[in-house]
Amino acid sequence: MTTPKPGDKSETPQWSSRYAFLMAAVGAAVGLGNLWRFPFQTGQNGGSAFVLVYLVCVAFIVYPILIGEIAVGRRKGLSAVGSTRELAKDVGASPLWGVIGLIGILASYLVLTTYSVIAGRIISYSIMSFAGEFANTEPDAPRTLYNGTGHAIFWHTIFMGITALIVARGLIKGVERMVTIFMPLFFVMLAGLSIYALTTGAASAAIDYLFAPRFNELTPEVLLAAMGQAFYSMAVGSAAMITYGAYLNRKESIVENSAIIAGADTLVALVAGLMIFPVVFAFSLDPTAGMGLIFSALPAVFAGMPAGPIIGGLFFFLAFIAALTTSISMLLITAVFIEEWQGWSRIKSVVILATVAWAAGAASVSFHGMSEMIDFLAGSLFLPLGGLLGAIFVGWIVPRTIMRDELHNSSGRFFGYWRFLIRYLAPVAVAVILVLGIAAKF
Repeated sequence: MTTPKPGDKSETPQWSSRYAFLMAAVGAAVGLGNLWRFPFQTGQNGGSAFVLVYLVCVAFIVYPILIGEIAVGRRKGLSAVGSTRELAKDVGASPLWGVIGLIGILASYLVLTTYSVIAGRIISYSIMSFAGEFANTEPDAPRTLYNGTGHAIFWHTIFMGITALIVARGLIKGVERMVTIFMPLFFVMLAGLSIYALTTGAASAAIDYLFAPRFNELTPEVLLAAMGQAFYSMAVGSAAMITYGAYLNRKESIVENSAIIAGADTLVALVAGLMIFPVVFAFSLDPTAGMGLIFSALPAVFAGMPAGPIIGGLFFFLAFIAALTTSISMLLITAVFIEEWQGWSRIKSVVILATVAWAAGAASVSFHGMSEMIDFLAGSLFLPLGGLLGAIFVGWIVPRTIMRDELHNSSGRFFGYWRFLIRYLAPVAVAVILVLGIAAKF
């Protein structure tokens, strides 16, 4: 089923339901960062003080940008580049505003190259845990399925192949079918593992670490850390929400759906902390170790717990789902742009893009420092730059009447608040993130 979009003569496929859109959008936002970065950032930066600032940033900075990106995509029904470019032309602005989408696509595609390497490792760890291979081993011990460059590239290949297969099958048969099955499974597994961790681990220590008031630790550094985490966690600036918005039915409320996406992403991050840190504190591990914690210390800890091999296998499978729902959005938004730009078929676009991303990921395994450079370019430069330009575009370039038409389900008062935030607060906040991220690098 296809439906014409306002202001555009082309026809664009639609999500089959609101539920499908929400599962896809939440899946794009929820990733590996929710499972490890948010919890340890919370602990490092004042516990509940960090959480409070994070929630404020989500509500007043990220949420307005999220609404704007979905609205732009739905308005034109094209790729992230096509939607921003054509909307700019409609309002008499320069078509060069299409660079907003291009920056976001480039950021997502760069992340995909190294994200796949990490996700491939997660697959191997899930298999090894289920097989009981972590029992009676020390942290950092050699792993039978992940030991050396060859294994890293093999599992990277497996994960990239899974991602490409799903995206190549199209929006409905591929992406939508996968997210509507895997995301509910993700939520059930996350809840179950969290309950298990809280009942068998150091629950009180974890709750204190994550939520105890420590407002004396609320420093400018904590404020900036919370602001950055809120921005990066929601997939804004990455072109994902513009692209997913292009398939959204006009009857749907962008305001309500955006609130659900932001709320679900935040809830997953908080619950993930309640899943990981009771185990961390029960076994006196370093809660700030990040990926080192997941791949080094936790496997041996899981093996020593009751039903440990199963719990560990489920934990890594949970992480695999989070990685996969994010990676398909990264590949999809790039493929949609290439199809629109070059006129290629979906399969041809996906095969070529996945092959190039695979090659870059394989190179990052072999060349020291390459993954760090990719992370800087995508996370500290392109994502905030895309978010900044997007906020300026929606707030200052697109006329009020067009945005009011897209947000027709919202009240006039809410629209006034939103327009103030997208024009003034959001651009300033994202500009600060951009400048400080570059300054930290150099």
